[in-house]
Amino acid sequence: METVETLHMNKGVDETSYAMNSFLQRKIILLTNQATKKAIVEILCSTKRWPIMKMGIADLGCSSGPNALSVISEIVEAINETSSMMNQTAPKELMLYMNDLFTNDFNNIFASLPSFHKKLRQDMGYNNHDNHNGSNCFVSAVPGTFYGRLFPTKSLHFVHSSSSLHWLSQVPRGLEDERGKGLNKGKLYISKSSPNCVLKAYSQQFKNDFSQFLESRSQEMVHGGRMVLSFMGRESMDPTSPNCCYQWELLAQALMTLVLEGLVEEEKVDSFNAPYYTPCFEELKMEIEKEGSFMVDSHEAYEIDWDTGIELQSGGDTMSSGERVAKTLRAVVESMLEYHFGSHIMDELFQRYAKHVEDHLSKTRTKCINLVISLVKRQ
Repeated sequence: METVETLHMNKGVDETSYAMNSFLQRKIILLTNQATKKAIVEILCSTKRWPIMKMGIADLGCSSGPNALSVISEIVEAINETSSMMNQTAPKELMLYMNDLFTNDFNNIFASLPSFHKKLRQDMGYNNHDNHNGSNCFVSAVPGTFYGRLFPTKSLHFVHSSSSLHWLSQVPRGLEDERGKGLNKGKLYISKSSPNCVLKAYSQQFKNDFSQFLESRSQEMVHGGRMVLSFMGRESMDPTSPNCCYQWELLAQALMTLVLEGLVEEEKVDSFNAPYYTPCFEELKMEIEKEGSFMVDSHEAYEIDWDTGIELQSGGDTMSSGERVAKTLRAVVESMLEYHFGSHIMDELFQRYAKHVEDHLSKTRTKCINLVISLVKRQ
């Protein structure tokens, strides 16, 4: 299964949509703000020729909903603030590229563009009829996988990606035996009971994908350009550590209760493997050094509660932690599960998953690990 065919966040703005259930991802974006601002300052301060006429900026894996344009807004704000601080004219034109897979809900982004431009004008203190020193922003959608070329050679100054690079380009090969039976029985992802060959297959697929990602960006970015990447990862070298795989473990347990009741075939569970991988920094560093086009400027690891981000919601909230976590995960993975298991079990599956999560969190506060890494394109 290739993710380009089956992976997309839930579309629209209903109660199971990504737009309404992406507070965790918003929290992660907020954690990367300082790294993003620092990267923008470094790009502008290291530029020898002013004024810069054009800057190419890409948000890879932008998805949809309120988070998508908030990232771009913060980048534009950082550019204008830095230019003002340096007493220099801001870049005349900002080419802002929003990238995600072909199945992404780009219409949601397009519908928000008028309010985006209005807010930008208000923040910069000008209106449609003013002459101003701010940048002109040109927003474009660029559909396609970031595990390959997306942009012209040396057209990008800054690349941002949040909550995306833990998604693989495809399910790893080698997860079936010679008869085509799943080797990772009763599981959806790496777990403590997974055979060693499963762990190796996932690790190799991530290395292949991340190397391809770096190679593609190295051709598209200018010398001295910067990337800020954040994604789910782990601090431990152990790929089966609870911080990086236990949500998938609980989802598998919920599915297996449906198997026991005859609502899902066990072989269906055995044959599903999530195209997902949470690396540790050592794995990232090895691939970065091997590819050779970038050097690491900084890296951080943050512990995040499974139900974090709820404080960003407006209005009252009566959901349990289990229900909140279930809605967040459903908005992200439902498209893949529906493709494999059918839509008819989704409501029941995530109701059961919510109960499993609630029970788990009542006993221990397992955390997610989010890695943030800032890279510089070598000269």
